[in-house]
Amino acid sequence: MALPPEVCIRGAGIVGRTLALLLARERVRVALVAPAGGTARKDVRAYALNAASKALLESLRAWPDAAHATPVREMLVHGDGGGRVHFQARRHAVDALAWIVDVPALERQLADAVRFAPQVEVVDSPVAAPLTVVCEGRASATRELLGVHHEVTRYPQHAIAARLEAETPHDDTARQWFDAQGEVLALLPLGGPGSRHLALVWSVDQFRAPELMALDADAFCERVREACGGALGAFTLTSERAAWPLQRATAERWIGRFPAGDDGRPGGTWALAGDAAHTVHPLAGQGLNLGLADAAGLAQVIRSRDYWRSVGDERLLRRYERARRADVLAMGLATDGLQQLFSHTLEPLPQLRNWGMRGFDRTRLIKNWIARQAMGLA
Repeated sequence: MALPPEVCIRGAGIVGRTLALLLARERVRVALVAPAGGTARKDVRAYALNAASKALLESLRAWPDAAHATPVREMLVHGDGGGRVHFQARRHAVDALAWIVDVPALERQLADAVRFAPQVEVVDSPVAAPLTVVCEGRASATRELLGVHHEVTRYPQHAIAARLEAETPHDDTARQWFDAQGEVLALLPLGGPGSRHLALVWSVDQFRAPELMALDADAFCERVREACGGALGAFTLTSERAAWPLQRATAERWIGRFPAGDDGRPGGTWALAGDAAHTVHPLAGQGLNLGLADAAGLAQVIRSRDYWRSVGDERLLRRYERARRADVLAMGLATDGLQQLFSHTLEPLPQLRNWGMRGFDRTRLIKNWIARQAMGLA
């Protein structure tokens, strides 16, 4: 890059690389910080991406192939006492409710796209720029160095993720079970139509998680089968298991100005995006959708700026902060409310919530609105 960068992005994960490509498309010069090295452990996570995220990644030519992006044609949500909600793509006149995307495959697509983006230079350490965007994830070191207060609500749960093969095909259906203790089991379809491969995301009590992680493969699969009532028959574990604590968190500030000299030039500004700015409970599968919407929102604000404004103009960045904080707050409250609703066992709440699920399943207008919100089509 002959000229100095206009934006330095700290963090070369999915959100960081997506933002780099979006800005490069607008001919903004980007330095993308991607330290050498890293873990060789296979990532067993999978993300549920909505139509808005799919369209964004397709526009960057970074959408994975059909083997690594499985459409969800139906979704079944089961309560703890007979309640059930059934979503079908055809009833909403869409091809799919969401797509379950393999994380390593998506990361490879983005890395390849970055490699051929002439406006993006991959660097080992942060460089001076009018704007620094922090996309380092939930444990962001830069956010901590900036002294940004991170308001965290810790759930008494850990998420367990793994890959499974079921006895019967998944039929392009995502399935989710809430139990009376507030634990949530999700089985997400992988491998394309007709496949029996699944991504497991199981939010369990923090004291039960070590026990489940310590079980041998057969015993663990039997616990999963019991938890979902044998819906897909027996399971085979096809990957390692990963676990992490769950939390809802939001940064007090999403934008600011570096103290003079901290970033190599007085007056440089910073912005947070993705998990560095916010995290939500995974029960709605919206975490990465929110992060990609951050990247799209920030790129849109920069694209629409007056020609005389710098990309690091604080007034410009406040537009991004206001818009994205509102969306994240709404999703955070929704997921937190669901988690709280299913964590209480005192009667008559269990009966009421399952009655509510059955009623919701019959209300076409509200159900359609909720579905379009989740699909990013509202």
